[in-house]
Amino acid sequence: MLEIAIGIMLCGCALGAGIAMIAGIGPGIGEGNAVAKACEAIGRQPESKSAVTSTLIMGCALAETTGLYALVIALLLILLAPGRFVDVLMNAVG
Repeated sequence: MLEIAIGIMLCGCALGAGIAMIAGIGPGIGEGNAVAKACEAIGRQPESKSAVTSTLIMGCALAETTGLYALVIALLLILLAPGRFVDVLMNAVG
């Protein structure tokens, strides 16, 4: 019975890590749209290139943090959480 509980916990960690990595799709789409719009803006008004570029870089950096947070959560769920959960279960069982 204990092996089943450990398997369910490990499965939950792996599933949670996979779901967390789905969050990496959003920043990719958002940054692609932002770059496309920046290229359009620079094409229409070339004299505003420096202002558009600096705003674009700041926006892409902020958007990328979402993907990095998802990566950190996924790594924690894969590397750290299973051992902690098994320790808690073993202490509870005795």
